[in-house]
Amino acid sequence: MDNEVLRAIRERRSIRRYKPEQITDEELKTVLEAGTWAPTGHGTQDPCIVAVQNVQLIERLVNMNAKIMGVDSNPYYGAPTIVLVFASADNYNHERDASLVLGNMMLAAHSIGLASCWINREDAMFATKEGKELMEEMGLRDGLLGVGALALGYAASQPKTVKSRREDYYSIIK
Repeated sequence: MDNEVLRAIRERRSIRRYKPEQITDEELKTVLEAGTWAPTGHGTQDPCIVAVQNVQLIERLVNMNAKIMGVDSNPYYGAPTIVLVFASADNYNHERDASLVLGNMMLAAHSIGLASCWINREDAMFATKEGKELMEEMGLRDGLLGVGALALGYAASQPKTVKSRREDYYSIIK
């Protein structure tokens, strides 16, 4: 079987080099809205999505993430937009729900010609004093945890190879 959704799933890749030009507002809203259509446990719609295009704030996020990672490089690969995803600490499904939001946004980005890469360490970043202060500055509700982020923009390069899928990746029991 084949259709455009299945092709997008097969073709989407994590991109780690971005052009400096900013994506359009329409592209950003399309990706963000796709995140809001992700399933959530009990239909809570608990995750919180924050798109960051402010250069100074991006620099702060880069520095925070690099510090947690223990590197001097840019963990967001120079993407002009960073999309942060948070969820409530008291929601049993917080990581699952937020992960589905991130997955929807990556597929939506790919489907409209944007590049993305899932970025980790937001949990550790926003657990710090600096991270909690930043969440307050961004006007986020209390009790949220950082789950993950997307580097989002136009690809400056494409992966040269695609790994084949393991033959034993799934099984069928009838």
